[in-house]
Amino acid sequence: MQKKDCKPVKLWTPLAEVESSALDQLSNTSSLPFIFKHVAVMPDVHYGIGATVGSVVATKGAIVPACVGVDIGCGMMAAKMPFKSNRLPDNLQSLFDSISEAVPVGDATHNSPQFSVSMSGYERLPDSITDNPMRVANQIGTLGGGNHFIEVCLDLEENVWVMLHSGSRGIGNKIGKYYIDQAKKIMNQYMIKLVDPNLAYLVTDTELFDDYWRDLQWAQTYAMENRLVMMKLVMRCIAKEIFGDVNTVIAPELTVNCHHNYAERENHFGENVIVTRKGAVRARVGDMGIIPGSMGTRSYIVEGLGNVESFCSCSHGAGRVMSRSKAKETFNHDDVETQTAGIMCRKDDGIIDELPGAYKNIDQVMENQKDLVKIVAQLRQVICVKG
Repeated sequence: MQKKDCKPVKLWTPLAEVESSALDQLSNTSSLPFIFKHVAVMPDVHYGIGATVGSVVATKGAIVPACVGVDIGCGMMAAKMPFKSNRLPDNLQSLFDSISEAVPVGDATHNSPQFSVSMSGYERLPDSITDNPMRVANQIGTLGGGNHFIEVCLDLEENVWVMLHSGSRGIGNKIGKYYIDQAKKIMNQYMIKLVDPNLAYLVTDTELFDDYWRDLQWAQTYAMENRLVMMKLVMRCIAKEIFGDVNTVIAPELTVNCHHNYAERENHFGENVIVTRKGAVRARVGDMGIIPGSMGTRSYIVEGLGNVESFCSCSHGAGRVMSRSKAKETFNHDDVETQTAGIMCRKDDGIIDELPGAYKNIDQVMENQKDLVKIVAQLRQVICVKG
């Protein structure tokens, strides 16, 4: 896919299956003058704000904050437990309740910081976006809302896994929106007309770029720490429910913690570039990643194959096939019951927009990226705590 005066767009999904609004966004992104080589598009691609979700954009000399997104550092963590499903209680309600109590969801926070987490670097954030520092500290170890979740899963060998999905919470969102707005002001100041104002960019070797990069890295670190703290809290719940002692140490056999909304400096095709992944996971040779389906469908632990054409990337999930509003119009409470059958989770209408029917077929998504990753484990959830 390539238009005149645009860099190529390389897709890991059939062109006919990409919504027209997302195709327009990809075309807009590929027209930016500092795009390096091409735009790589993952099989879970769908429309986003400014830039498509499921796009990998390498640049030289500039960065587009919207190509990172506003949930900076959003990603996944998974841990393989050293025991099998027969150690889980027959009735999972108690474990579900314990996790739900231990990890605040939605807008809720902890009453105090968990595990003495560090807030180093927070003081350098712009004054206009700094929140109550105690609230920001208390949000570490919280889930948030939307498509964020905590799951207890089983693989094909009945090994127990814990998997969770969350990012940099409210402060990361503020950082993302702040710098998108600052980039728009720069575009107006220099009378740079863009086909989409949300693709406003920051040029390297400028003070604003340096500030964004610093705060971006802080938010990514915060998001990683957020997932680590949540995992500790869930492990304590498991220790209590299975071993009867919250202080029992559980040593995971494998742990994976990866971003899928972020930016890094990397080397591709022999050149140093900035790579933004918005709804994509880095998948260099040997990199471990997590590709969730949706509540009610399987998820995958994967290992990267280092495909250079994808800038060593893979999808971050199944990807939405319908908007949240469309899902709410399409499904009803009966669909909640049928599409989450056999899973200990909320069964109310508040999760209608997260039902499996609102997402692409995860099996087809995996088939479309078999040259990007190899499957290490296939998971099915038995508990799902939604934000």
